[in-house]
Amino acid sequence: MSHSRRKTPIIGIGGKSEKFDKIIMHRKLRRITKNLLKNIEELDNIIFPIKNEVMDKWDMAKDGKYYISKKDKWYEKVIRK
Repeated sequence: MSHSRRKTPIIGIGGKSEKFDKIIMHRKLRRITKNLLKNIEELDNIIFPIKNEVMDKWDMAKDGKYYISKKDKWYEKVIRK
């Protein structure tokens, strides 16, 4: 694996990972779904929430992606895994 390299030099802007944000989002989604199932009598009229309704993607750690060109001084560092 010493020669493995990234195929596309695209990196995230901001935080290193959104793992913790996704853990929180899925906890909220499961809690809301569980409460809906407890409190409803008819399963025909139930509408389950989706991820975008539970947490806004703009509240997460990263702020998009950035393409690094070969002329950039950080290119060699980014291309390595």
